[in-house]
Amino acid sequence: MDALIDAIRHVVGETGLVRGEAVAARATSYWDPAPCRARAIVRPASTAEVAEVLRLCHAAGQAVVTQGGVTGCSQGADARAGELVLSTERLNAIEAIDPVGGTATVQAGVTLQALQEAARAHDRLFALDLGARGSCTVGGNVATNAGGINVLRYGMMRAQVLGLEAVLADGTIVSSMNHMLKNNSGFDLKQLMIGTEGTLGVVTRVVVRLHPLPASRNTALVALRDFDAVTELLTRMQRDMAGTLSAFEVMWNLYYRAATAPGGHRAPMADAHPFYVLMEAEGADTTADAARFEAVLAAVLDAGLIDDAVLPQSEAERRALWEIRENFEAMLVGRETFLYDVSLPIGEMAGYADEVLAAMDATWPQGRAIIFGHVADGNLHLFIQPQQAGATHAQSDALVYAPLTRRQGAVSAEHGIGQEKLGWLDRCRSAAEIALMRTLKQALDPKGILNPGRVIPPP
Repeated sequence: MDALIDAIRHVVGETGLVRGEAVAARATSYWDPAPCRARAIVRPASTAEVAEVLRLCHAAGQAVVTQGGVTGCSQGADARAGELVLSTERLNAIEAIDPVGGTATVQAGVTLQALQEAARAHDRLFALDLGARGSCTVGGNVATNAGGINVLRYGMMRAQVLGLEAVLADGTIVSSMNHMLKNNSGFDLKQLMIGTEGTLGVVTRVVVRLHPLPASRNTALVALRDFDAVTELLTRMQRDMAGTLSAFEVMWNLYYRAATAPGGHRAPMADAHPFYVLMEAEGADTTADAARFEAVLAAVLDAGLIDDAVLPQSEAERRALWEIRENFEAMLVGRETFLYDVSLPIGEMAGYADEVLAAMDATWPQGRAIIFGHVADGNLHLFIQPQQAGATHAQSDALVYAPLTRRQGAVSAEHGIGQEKLGWLDRCRSAAEIALMRTLKQALDPKGILNPGRVIPPP
């Protein structure tokens, strides 16, 4: 038996180790059904076990890729041949909920939805939310600095993390389980792990912020004539809803038509409008908040800012509207699709989208570019579907990423760099920034065993 694998088995036990055909029985990721190619999958059940596994791998120079829910979109956790997968699936305990202090202490393998539900049981809100909530994990959310639909009001995952525990490449445990909003006692070491995609350490436990559970929720889907109307609506909603606006999701016409095409979701309004916005506000007074929301909508409708509006009358109707925005699998079936996640100033979005659409028409006239996004936080998502034999990912990348530099944009808003975007990082990060990333990597992982070949381009 392989000496390293045998040593790891003694640490995690037989139930903590997946080998042979059982490895290939697992998919590479949510997006790639190909069999996992890892040397083995290790499933530690504690921080101490993670530390011992990494100590062994460090001594052996064994490459390790950390996996949570395997829902990432940038191939950051896709295991390559010869790599060892370190899965957090058994680190799945919600250790404590403190409703008074407004914190939750959880292990890295807890799913986002499980944390949301546990907080809700204590009349508290864990504010991060995204479509993969049922599968993605808190550790993965930390590693990628996940965003989602509530960033407008509550911020990215970075804003939710108060403290964490992580294991460095050599097995050193760094425990910064801070529970306070204010703590300027030296370096804020948790920032070394947030958004660095597992390249500097493996997060095992996290302390996150909880907010008061909103008593009211008001939702509307509206149609608009142009992007100027979209931005004006955003300005008015942020101002007139007095800080309660929590989501503002924009769908270009093609997205809405694809989502509500036969076999998809029921269309709550006509599909001929150029733009659609799904927005939501949360507050503390059910009656007053509903009255304010409806009054603001009436005002923008009277002003001619929106052309149509639908307000759900039940939770089922509300969920049906959100399904249009969150459940887009039907438009991907049977079509080669390249997924993108970019950010840029709101004022640049309309021009950028027009440029991509024009390039799409010139490159693949029979294809389609589907655009949607959070917009209020500067984030657009794109599905590029060439529908032409021989179309390559590299061609698609150039079409999407090339216009970003002159528009002060970035190649990743919330999905991370992973393996997929390595060659494009220098479009939005300077040579000095990338050099500093390499310095940090060398300092914390001198043998380069943690998620190698991800995030940081080779020299």
